[in-house]
Amino acid sequence: MAGALGKHPGGVAKTREVKLCTVWSAESFDAEGTPIRDEGSVSYSAAIESASTPDTAQELFAFAQRVWRETQRRRFPQAARTAALDDGAPWIWNLAGELFPGTTQIVDRFHAKQHLSDLGKVLYGPTDRRASEWVTQRHDELDEGKLRALVAAIRPHVTHCDEARRCLCYFWTNRKRMRYPKFHAQGLCTSTGVVEAGSKVAIGTRLKRSGMHWTVRGADAIIALRCSKLSGRFQDFWERRSPWLAA
Repeated sequence: MAGALGKHPGGVAKTREVKLCTVWSAESFDAEGTPIRDEGSVSYSAAIESASTPDTAQELFAFAQRVWRETQRRRFPQAARTAALDDGAPWIWNLAGELFPGTTQIVDRFHAKQHLSDLGKVLYGPTDRRASEWVTQRHDELDEGKLRALVAAIRPHVTHCDEARRCLCYFWTNRKRMRYPKFHAQGLCTSTGVVEAGSKVAIGTRLKRSGMHWTVRGADAIIALRCSKLSGRFQDFWERRSPWLAA
């Protein structure tokens, strides 16, 4: 945002942030029926972009363009079955719906549970036994697909708790993206662990070391190199730039 420096008190970026997308396949399952990521199938695309880029412009913004290029390169739209996973940010669902209208949208289960854990601490206090009991029950309801019961347990608190009001809105808005038993039966992933790990491996371990200072151009160059190397396209990265470097 123009004129904004640093971060908000909660740690959210005011100006720029690294946006990362990952594409991978999972065609086998473990003993419990959970999809197993195919070895070597993960590819990454990331860059530093505005933290407040609108998703309503007529032309695709930079992140959307990179997502489109990477998914086209990986032939994502041609897959027999596809899913898009995220933490529940509305702008990402808008993007997924625009680029991949037939793709199943799934809210990351860990993020959904984190919302409930945070609410439990607000309602009863971080050390109160009732908080852990309340959260455990809500987590079980989420895992079992009992979203009506979960919403009913949150609703009595909305009149006196802003966090409960936001949490209720989050779960009600994303209820169709939280049908975890159905997704599990279909053999779909319900966790964005690959994305979280990618954020650490591709970005955090290199750019967030103690004492690091970066320009936007320098950080973007390193991010591009890291993503190319981790995606198994390091040689291709340099070959595409050889004519430009020679000129």
